[in-house]
Amino acid sequence: MIHHPPPAASARHPAVAVAALLIAAPAVPAAADSTVSTLTVAVSQQVDSFNPFTAQLAVTTTVLGHVYDRLLTNDPRTGEPAPALAESWETGEDGLTWTFHLRRDAVFSDGEPLTSDDVVWTLTTVMENEAAAVAGGNYVAGFEKVTAPDDHTVVVELARPQATMTSLDVPIVPRHVWEPILEREGEGFAGHTGEDLPTVGSGPFVLTEHARGRSITLEANPGHWRGAPGFDRIVLRYYSEKDAAVEALRGGEVSFVPDLTDAQATSLEGAEDIAVNFADGKRFQAFTVNPGARTRDGEEFGDGHPALADRTLRRAIAMAVDNQEIVDKAHGGRAVAAGGYIPARYTDFHWAPEGGETDPDFAPDTADALLDEAGYARGADGVRVSPDGDRLRLRMHVHQDRPDNVNAGLIVAERLAGIGIEVENLTVDPGVLSDALHAGEYDLIFTGWTVSPDPDYVLGIHTCDALPLEPGTMQGDAYFCDEEYDELYEAQLREYDPGRRAEIVRDLQRILHREAVVNVLAYPDIREAYRTDHIDPSSVQVQPDPGGNIWGQDGYWALWSARPAAWTGGASGDGLPPVARAGIGAAALLAAAAGTAVLLHRKATEEDRE
Repeated sequence: MIHHPPPAASARHPAVAVAALLIAAPAVPAAADSTVSTLTVAVSQQVDSFNPFTAQLAVTTTVLGHVYDRLLTNDPRTGEPAPALAESWETGEDGLTWTFHLRRDAVFSDGEPLTSDDVVWTLTTVMENEAAAVAGGNYVAGFEKVTAPDDHTVVVELARPQATMTSLDVPIVPRHVWEPILEREGEGFAGHTGEDLPTVGSGPFVLTEHARGRSITLEANPGHWRGAPGFDRIVLRYYSEKDAAVEALRGGEVSFVPDLTDAQATSLEGAEDIAVNFADGKRFQAFTVNPGARTRDGEEFGDGHPALADRTLRRAIAMAVDNQEIVDKAHGGRAVAAGGYIPARYTDFHWAPEGGETDPDFAPDTADALLDEAGYARGADGVRVSPDGDRLRLRMHVHQDRPDNVNAGLIVAERLAGIGIEVENLTVDPGVLSDALHAGEYDLIFTGWTVSPDPDYVLGIHTCDALPLEPGTMQGDAYFCDEEYDELYEAQLREYDPGRRAEIVRDLQRILHREAVVNVLAYPDIREAYRTDHIDPSSVQVQPDPGGNIWGQDGYWALWSARPAAWTGGASGDGLPPVARAGIGAAALLAAAAGTAVLLHRKATEEDRE
């Protein structure tokens, strides 16, 4: 079957949804030239690595998503697969051979043409080198061979059908730059930070500067095949406190602030020259339970409470928490009470428990009864003791930099006390939380993932293969391994029929719910604010359109299409921003993962994942 590019998307840009990238010349380093338009975005997450083969955290994958193109992207309006480096693609009848036809005008920022050789080398390197497969290994796990019949054709031969072939989130890198690095670094390649700046990529921006703890700078790539971005420079500026970032927005020092709390968003509504954008959430808030940290070969480590290996206790913990209370009190109503692992935004894959299928979501009386029956007797102070004599005092790690997590943690601690479980509520720095997770030295821990339109990645982090090879190398956020889950995960990956695949994905969520290692609480709304005097509100593509988000898009649409507020038309003189002329082209949101990823996307050790 042949896959053609989708019809060009007509651009709708409601001002209230246009939110995030703006020009802010004040206090921007290296912006002495007043003719250079600069968009400044407030961020809080530190970089892990700019190595596109290993980068995991949302802020990094967001940056790299603007530096390196992929074979395919996601439509700016619908989020469906759309052409990028590959203009079209086709599959054989058995679904085992995929042919991608590359565009002929893609050039790397150093002037070298991008050819099928770069694509083949990138994908083969991820296939064959474990150190290069940290971020995207799951996307090529079923690949047998990648070849190039000519300079603009790539053929992928699969060992088995793979439903994620139109969502390959693998940055295509220049072979002439990265092959020498790989040869030089050898076994240490996974530790290569990728800070040989400026970067060489084929994306709409070039990474030119990184001052750790201060800023990240990207310059527009005027030779990008979609056309030059509207802003000459993008600066991501660090703010350790979100309230400080909000004040910087009020003062015009930054133009966009993502991931607002409900109180912050409410306080900005109606402010002069500031607009607030709300969209349905694409990430989930959760807390995971430590059922016993272990490596892939079964080596146990960490100091998780031994009673948490008991599914009955884990289920009781989940049943004691009212997700609607979390929405109302921790999120001010700006969220949706969670059911399954996939946010309600993704209607095809979303699942929620129903009566008779599994235990009710909120049933503290049932939780109490389960614990009584299982022999968890209450002591004189009301705190239960396990059948093995271990007092149920659990440590709970919560991100201190996320008010919605802090508030939710207080609620969880109170509700667990109601069923006889004492909670030591540890509100800590994200780095401390990350260290505890990787060391297996926690009992309950807050987490969250941004989910992409294709849920394969976030489902894959709970397979047995995602367990760490050695302590400190885990790919996900829960030490979960279940044979039935693994079989269903492989089945959904092989299923090309959308309806059948969706059924299997829902079955996977039933298992996660039943085993109660990953307890999803809420799907927070996306809340973001921007200055309307810094950016032309008609120039930014939201996703989905209308009513979608800007920060955390699947693609680089928002930043690429955004224009300074004074912009009055392009060289063509038609008065339309490029997104309205370029069909699916339009884009560049430097934060496609800030809350994002992911996303979808990639694993990380702190809550803000892609």
